[in-house]
Amino acid sequence: MKNVKSKRLFAEAKKVIPGGVNSPVRAFRAVGLEPLFVSKARGSKVYDADGGIYIDYVSSWGPMILGHANRHVRKAMSRALSRGWSYGAATELEVRLAQKISKAIPSMELVRMVSSGTEAAMSALRVARGFTGRDKIIKFEGCYHGHADSFLVKAGSGAITFGVPDSAGVPQPLAAITLVAPYNDLEAVSTLFHQNPSQIACVIVEPVAGNMGVVLPRQGFLKGLEEICHNNSALLIFDEVITGFRLIYGGGQKIFDVTPDLTCLGKVIGGGMPVGAYGGRREVMEKIAPLGPIYQAGTLSGNPLAMTCGLATLELLQQKGVYKKLELMTKGLCQGLEDLVSQKGVQVRINQIGSMFTLFFTGEEVFDYGSAKKSDTNQYAKYFQRMLQAGVWLPPSQFEACFISLAHSRKDVENTLKAAVDALDALF
Repeated sequence: MKNVKSKRLFAEAKKVIPGGVNSPVRAFRAVGLEPLFVSKARGSKVYDADGGIYIDYVSSWGPMILGHANRHVRKAMSRALSRGWSYGAATELEVRLAQKISKAIPSMELVRMVSSGTEAAMSALRVARGFTGRDKIIKFEGCYHGHADSFLVKAGSGAITFGVPDSAGVPQPLAAITLVAPYNDLEAVSTLFHQNPSQIACVIVEPVAGNMGVVLPRQGFLKGLEEICHNNSALLIFDEVITGFRLIYGGGQKIFDVTPDLTCLGKVIGGGMPVGAYGGRREVMEKIAPLGPIYQAGTLSGNPLAMTCGLATLELLQQKGVYKKLELMTKGLCQGLEDLVSQKGVQVRINQIGSMFTLFFTGEEVFDYGSAKKSDTNQYAKYFQRMLQAGVWLPPSQFEACFISLAHSRKDVENTLKAAVDALDALF
């Protein structure tokens, strides 16, 4: 590939942006390349600055569930743009989106809009501490909840990729009140509560992990967390920034029949715009200003363009058969990949749920951070490079999720499988 313009842009970027990128995983270092610069996206494809065309399985890290530049959403955005794009004031749009969210996710009786998933998780954590009067929290190894200080302890994704689970700049006293348990390990959670009686404000968890690759909860894990939190007067927070409205209309809590006290959303509810939200039980959320003493604010919260994009996206996701179509397409691709690796005797595990999947280069079951880390990242890097050369855009990290959109076609799946045959042949 002759990526002349991307190379030039990267050289320019490194002079004015740390590492040349505005989010670490975009640097492509983990896959032994320099980043390609995207110039546009449409449907299931992204186009780089040098004219390369790729089938996109990154999906802007999840939110482009309709595909890129969906016509219905574009029309809604165009109408909204003509009315102005930032007011710093209340609008009907934010009311309508909050109503849609609350109806789809009944545990979110009250909803507060923010501008990112990181902001949603950070705010939910403050609410949990303010409501319970406790400081300590429990998170899980490999789960990522944004880059707020309290969460950068064995965080996942970029942190795993670069082998630095704990970020510099996080005060030790703050890290000390962030307790960490292995994902899918209820016994470890119970032990932490026993060791820290009446000190733990909340447990925060991705119902399906998406930042150490796709890792599914074992049967009873999420329900067990709900029970442990209830018995210890702590709050259960579901980080559904990735899974909310991606797995199903209503999110992971609907699939697994668990009712968290607080839920964090992002990604899909903004249709790709910078949007997040958190919400939960009325008695908990009423502690937030201006009703209560827990402060959180944001000029861009409820931004009219972002609300419009979110409303238009959710409107289409409510249509009958949408999630069935997504799941069938994803299962078809994953089954094709399973058949390929089986024929070639390759040590690969594929985790999939709904329209999310990850191909791990390991022969063992992947059920937590430790088992994910056994993946051969060098093999993934080589696989990534071959797939990119064949026109397939995968996450530039072994420890990320792939996503299918409604714009992906059977032809896209066929072409992806053809590329995978050549890529696996080159590796093994």
